[in-house]
Amino acid sequence: MMNTCNGNVAKKPMIRPATQSNRFYTGDARDLSEEVDSFLSLHAKDKQYEHVAALIVPHAGYYFSGNVAAAAYQSIPDDVHYKRIFLLGPSHHEWLDGASVNTEFDYYNTPLGNVKVDVDTAQKLIETDSVFSYQPKAHDREHCLEVQLPFLQRRFDDVPPIVPIIISTNDFRKLQRIAEILKPYLTEDNLFVVSSDFSHYPSYEDACQVDALTGKAVESGDVERFIAQLEENSRSGMRNLATSACGELAIATLMLMMQDGGYEVKHLLYQNSGDIENHDHSRVVGYHAFAILRRATQEFVLSDDEKRILKDIALTSISDSLAGKPIAESTTLTATLKRKCGAFVSLHKQGRLRGCIGHFGEDVPLHEIVAEMARAAAFEDPRFIPVTKDELDDIDIEISVLTPMRRIQSLDEFQLHRHGIYIRKGYRSGTFLPQVADEVNWTKEEFVGHCAQDKAGIGWDGWKEAELYVYEAIVF
Repeated sequence: MMNTCNGNVAKKPMIRPATQSNRFYTGDARDLSEEVDSFLSLHAKDKQYEHVAALIVPHAGYYFSGNVAAAAYQSIPDDVHYKRIFLLGPSHHEWLDGASVNTEFDYYNTPLGNVKVDVDTAQKLIETDSVFSYQPKAHDREHCLEVQLPFLQRRFDDVPPIVPIIISTNDFRKLQRIAEILKPYLTEDNLFVVSSDFSHYPSYEDACQVDALTGKAVESGDVERFIAQLEENSRSGMRNLATSACGELAIATLMLMMQDGGYEVKHLLYQNSGDIENHDHSRVVGYHAFAILRRATQEFVLSDDEKRILKDIALTSISDSLAGKPIAESTTLTATLKRKCGAFVSLHKQGRLRGCIGHFGEDVPLHEIVAEMARAAAFEDPRFIPVTKDELDDIDIEISVLTPMRRIQSLDEFQLHRHGIYIRKGYRSGTFLPQVADEVNWTKEEFVGHCAQDKAGIGWDGWKEAELYVYEAIVF
């Protein structure tokens, strides 16, 4: 402990030692700087991308994977500044059944100096959901995050604080919870670095084949396709293939965070250890580098034809239900109608509400959610008896399509009458649609206060310590 000038006792900073020094990379600071810089210089003329949200980077010894790792880090523009960097990787030594966030250390050490840990954010993750914890053994000998640090130290003049997370679970629902908690941090302020090697120990030719298939699945951004490809690889009977991606859980978590469709995956480079001079071709490890780019914000719009299709889908869903038929999928679906977003369906009869049900989220394609909510509004709204066949011709359908959510940090970003508000604090949440402001005479502070109190149940001022999101509604 240290004494400060006012007599208070200050805590001595906790520093995690460089446990992988002289194992995965050299322990000599000068040699390490020169080695990393030499890898980065190989990609000095490579294209750099705006709006880099995440990287997928290998974590083998620099001799084998340093060139591929450098391709990922060099894809970031030189003038970009991040508030923090989330490091996600697999556990090579301990089974966790969740995610372990290192909250013990204030800094991670490498031969190039110390990298600060964002302990406050790390601790907040643990407090938010029990799927996060701190398990020291998951970090003590783990190399997958530490080997990223020298590249960060040479790539950034001032390395942002890191949030070190090790993921290990076979429970897909837990991965979804991890992704849900991390998703609000997938903003322009932060960079996610996912640490993973790919095929382990097939022959050179087999590695090139299987890694190409896995790489295409990653490029798709579709987590179900990615998981299916890994399962197909494991059933292929390929000799000595122990795994197709050791960081599959971290990659899957990132892909779950990308499900709103606002991202593009760029493949940057592939090599395997057989590409290293004089290395054995009979047993190799594969390395990919990817950059995940945040697409430029585009206004979410629906054409008149798309609105008509959604109205037809809603009406057909209700009429088919009355006839005892399952929900039929439309054959005239555009890319926008397949986009995942929320929607509310309201039914009116002679100008009076006859049912209203909605789904607030970005986990189901729009055309499916409209069909499901139309059926629910007609038959499951507890305020009304179910709609009958005789009154179907008198029913008017109104659909409110919710545009993708955007997290805000201040009420200054919230526009009354234009934006809906979604408030989340722990497991409690609530929302007001934009049109609620047209029905009441509230200020924006009252609008948010009522939502926090009446919808989320966290008290009038609860929104001040909650996550706030805005969205718009296309009503037709």
